[in-house]
Amino acid sequence: MIAIITGFIFGLLLSYGGLNKYNTIAGLSVLKDFTVAKTIMTVMAIGSIILMFLMMGDMAEFHVKTFYLVGIIVGGIIFGIGMSILGYCPGTLPISFGQGAMDAFWGIVGGFVGGIIYTALFPWISGWFGPDLGGPTLFSVMGGVYSAGYIIVMFLIAILLIGGAWWLNVIDKKNGIASNNWVVTAIGLALLNCGLFLNGGFGRPLGASSCYAYLGDGIVRFVENDYFASVFNAGRWQTLLLIGAFFGGFVFSIATGTFRVKLVQERWSYYKGDNKIKRIIWAFIGGILLIFGARMAGGCTSGHIISGGMQVAFSSWVFAVFTFIGFLSTGYLFYTLGKKKD
Repeated sequence: MIAIITGFIFGLLLSYGGLNKYNTIAGLSVLKDFTVAKTIMTVMAIGSIILMFLMMGDMAEFHVKTFYLVGIIVGGIIFGIGMSILGYCPGTLPISFGQGAMDAFWGIVGGFVGGIIYTALFPWISGWFGPDLGGPTLFSVMGGVYSAGYIIVMFLIAILLIGGAWWLNVIDKKNGIASNNWVVTAIGLALLNCGLFLNGGFGRPLGASSCYAYLGDGIVRFVENDYFASVFNAGRWQTLLLIGAFFGGFVFSIATGTFRVKLVQERWSYYKGDNKIKRIIWAFIGGILLIFGARMAGGCTSGHIISGGMQVAFSSWVFAVFTFIGFLSTGYLFYTLGKKKD
């Protein structure tokens, strides 16, 4: 129940900031809406400072993704491509589905298939993911002590992130995106994730992508393998979290009168037209790529970029860079250039 309640709060927070919506996420891929980017940067800034002090007080500890160089880079690019085409992240899919977005439903189905494919291929492709660089963080490379130098650098990083977020906010306001709801969402997500890190609680960060492999493999009974065993605990917990997120999105949309059963969202219609079959096919393909890339890299937007970013984990920062390379490149080629050709 605590996991479901946590997911419910997660769903409410993202809904309030509009971060779960296709139009918002796809808008970033074509550089027309920076809500997602500025929220993530603010979450990382606030969360990193809070988490640092929690760790200094032995109330939390690091939970860092292993830095498999090829897996992080290639997985990040594939994840970014899928996120651009689909227009959702693993954690936002159930929230938007709860609000009536049927393209999110087909993305979820694609995500299950992506998880099954990854599980099937894992024994053959996992050997290509190296080299294994361990789990380096800014903390570890600066000596593994909470020195004055480390604390100063952490504050400087946080200041730069917040400064970058507000610069993007100025651009958004010039483009007519005036809402400041993202600030509340960013603060809430930082506090929620730090709460999950607490040793007396779950002792784990936010995450969503393991759920798709866990459920996909479970649905087809593809469970007698090492990979399913490796994601079993995380997948089960994330399933409960995303069930809560679904209801959080649903309740928010009902309370605000914004629930709409809709397959083709406005920004997709602008770039790709109103053909429903076309949207279903691309949402399904995007879902496959999204989860396959996330599983290759070992995490997603919430579990890698946000949670790892808060820990200044090198694996997560590199993943973020290559995710946005794939994401923005696809935004230009698939949406902007694609519309010009049409």
